[in-house]
Amino acid sequence: MRAHSRHAFRIALALSAAATAGTALAAPSCGTDPVVLNSYFETGFPLPTKLAEEFTRQFPNVTFDIKEDQFANMMENSPRILSEGNGPDLIRLPSLTDLVANDLLLNLDNYFTEFGWDKFPAGQLVQLRVEPGGRPRGTGSLYALGLNYSMTGVFYNKALGEQLGMTEPPQSLAELDALLAKAKEAGIQPIMQWNKGTAGLAFPLQNLMGAYGPPEPINDWIFQKDGATINTPENLEAAEHLDGWIKAGYFPSDANAIDYAQMMSRFIGGEGLFMFNGDWESGNLDTNAAGKFGFFIMPSEEAGGRHATMSAPLTFGIAANAAHADCAAFFLDWVATNEEARKINVAVGGSNPGGPTDLPMPAVTPGSVTEASLAAGATLAQDNGAMDFIANATGAIFAAGWTPELQKMIGGQQTAAGLLEAVQKEYETQLAR
Repeated sequence: MRAHSRHAFRIALALSAAATAGTALAAPSCGTDPVVLNSYFETGFPLPTKLAEEFTRQFPNVTFDIKEDQFANMMENSPRILSEGNGPDLIRLPSLTDLVANDLLLNLDNYFTEFGWDKFPAGQLVQLRVEPGGRPRGTGSLYALGLNYSMTGVFYNKALGEQLGMTEPPQSLAELDALLAKAKEAGIQPIMQWNKGTAGLAFPLQNLMGAYGPPEPINDWIFQKDGATINTPENLEAAEHLDGWIKAGYFPSDANAIDYAQMMSRFIGGEGLFMFNGDWESGNLDTNAAGKFGFFIMPSEEAGGRHATMSAPLTFGIAANAAHADCAAFFLDWVATNEEARKINVAVGGSNPGGPTDLPMPAVTPGSVTEASLAAGATLAQDNGAMDFIANATGAIFAAGWTPELQKMIGGQQTAAGLLEAVQKEYETQLAR
């Protein structure tokens, strides 16, 4: 019997027993016996561990056996990890479709009912729904939940911006281009970005895609809808714009040798006017460099246009053969609804904690990076401009498509048109397997 079938059978038995006894059915919990949650987290991101520590403080019978790995390795190894005999109770998920197709993830539909996740905005969960067989995404059963709901944008060095006369964030792509040119002329590194290991240039590229065109076709491609393509005229304009930034010397000449940690260290150290990254770094910057940095949502091509950028849950799922599925699901619900957990989510993660809309947003320091990133998230929601990350279209598209092609582009060995053609070809090859 499959794990999700066993779960449904358990619920049916519990409902029958509750009806016979005339009592209400309690939502799943971690109980009172000792529980060790087998957990796989992403290296370099402290939020899940901080949440785990607070959970253990509130529920001392629950501890976490935490293993960490790089995002690229988790993309490659998650099928093997989930198929092991002792599958993880909690695992950071880079992609869902292939894992669902191979019955490696637990279907969470019963928990959706038990915990009342219908009170969550439907838009928070749409990226986590998958149809039978693994595609398309965006509809179907729920297979994961977010620890928070992050977005990407542009961090900026306030002091360097003031040197260049930047009194407010740019309101159009032309204004952003002008600031980049002024920085280059002044001997200031215009953009600090990593591109080693995994393609950090995918961040500015997708932000440019959102500036030139609507997010819906990009989401269709990521969700693997029939006939979807990344090779559109709008995305070609975005890729050409990125290539123009490369040729103008706006990225470090050694970007292909800079990894994520080095980028963060160099940016915090004052190297770079801008950095394309996610609001998960807001808390880090507020803690370690208070008052020095700001954040803005990527401007549209024309001032006053619709904002569109990457906004996705920090996705966690439960293995189909997890030993403590109920406790793991209880943890995921607790993250979104518990007052202390929500505070940690904002303070450490710098992102919207999600959950029911009637729950208050934790207070933040006025003028902080976190305040700016949360405000940008509200603008994105108002414009309905959220896109999933182009790296999540398939389990291997980041490693086999975007990363090598963007590394070639910054090395002068790939064109904008060639980039999109190569990634689309790889995408279609993977879907045909």
